[in-house]
Amino acid sequence: MRLFVAVNFNAETRLKLLALRDELRTRAIRGSFVAPENIHMTLVFLGDCTPKQVSAAKKAMNKAAFSPFDICIDSLGRFKRSGSDLWWAGVRENDALLSLQRRLSENLTRGGFKLDNDSFRPHITLGRKVVSRTVPRSVEPFGQTVTSIDLMSSESINDVLTYTSIHQVP
Repeated sequence: MRLFVAVNFNAETRLKLLALRDELRTRAIRGSFVAPENIHMTLVFLGDCTPKQVSAAKKAMNKAAFSPFDICIDSLGRFKRSGSDLWWAGVRENDALLSLQRRLSENLTRGGFKLDNDSFRPHITLGRKVVSRTVPRSVEPFGQTVTSIDLMSSESINDVLTYTSIHQVP
């Protein structure tokens, strides 16, 4: 089972993110754009996990207690790739978000996970393999209060990438 820990969004935030995705899509020559139900912000990617690791991930999440905090989505950007780019909506860094991500990573590492040591760059993927001649407009800042995190499974069902929450920590 392929897993990651994520922040999922409320309906209002999701609609605003989808509007950004749709604007990017209209400017793109081609690309693969995130399905509405798959919009999220990854905190930690775990990869393929055994049932024992699923249990360890749940325990690590439960130990990463946090108080609700606000996030602000205020930019668009891209990770440049050869021939096409990964486009994302940027989440303004804040201490509460970085602290939560750090605690999760530490708990998961203690639980036996080998995590990617790249620094955390909070973002929401909007499109992959995007080729675009123009850059979308600037973003009017918006956001929401984060009140929970989810352990998400990622699987292909009938050739459709499907994310499912299998554990939530309020």
